[in-house]
Amino acid sequence: MLRGMATVSYWADDLETAKDWYTEVLGVEPYFERGGGYYEFRIGDYQHELGLIDRRYQPEGDARGPGAVIVYWHVDDVEAAVARLLDLGATLHQPPQDRGEGFVTATVVDPFDNLLGVMFNPHYVEVLGAR
Repeated sequence: MLRGMATVSYWADDLETAKDWYTEVLGVEPYFERGGGYYEFRIGDYQHELGLIDRRYQPEGDARGPGAVIVYWHVDDVEAAVARLLDLGATLHQPPQDRGEGFVTATVVDPFDNLLGVMFNPHYVEVLGAR
């Protein structure tokens, strides 16, 4: 049933500042904009989508702040990725941790109160190499 990640969405009170921050983090401009309330980036080897949504559109009753779900984005160097994110204003949520068998994870809280996970994942590298 699930065939792959389509879009990850993050909320922001200050959408323009969030757009600028993620443009700096990702090194690309958003490829899509909808009426000043939404920006979308295509990133990575599979052109996954990261969407930024103005928090005024967040459904009533949804939790605010870092939540329990974390999407981990593959990076080649977790330590370097975390250091860069912290330099750009994120705060550390969970430092890099070796999870065994080559898996390393870490999470930060972006300046807009969203959890952002980074991970070195040997399976990702294997699948990419098989393409």
